[in-house]
Amino acid sequence: QVQLVESGGGLVQPGGSLRLSCAASGTIFSTDDMGWYRQAPGKERELVAGITNTIANYADSVKGRFTISRDNDKKMMSLQMNSLKPEDTAVYYCTRRRIGGPMYWGQGTQVTVSS
Repeated sequence: QVQLVESGGGLVQPGGSLRLSCAASGTIFSTDDMGWYRQAPGKERELVAGITNTIANYADSVKGRFTISRDNDKKMMSLQMNSLKPEDTAVYYCTRRRIGGPMYWGQGTQVTVSS
């Protein structure tokens, strides 16, 4: 199966920054839909950011603070998170979906924002 592995999570103080990375075991095509989701305790999983080959979309709660990027040749996707807030605390998942195919999910990486 397709494997996606997240890394870069951890504990950070409010106002700090983290960079999450997602490594794919298979080819990332330019037509693949890539994104980051997150799930906080007791809440439903939500879309944080999505990216086509060049165009990115962000949830209102992270707009201006987070930046999503992808490198198809390196089979990687990243999420740069700045000005982190306690409400950003969640498990973050990277996703990939090929045209006509299923959504693939990584196992997630924990991000905790606390003083």
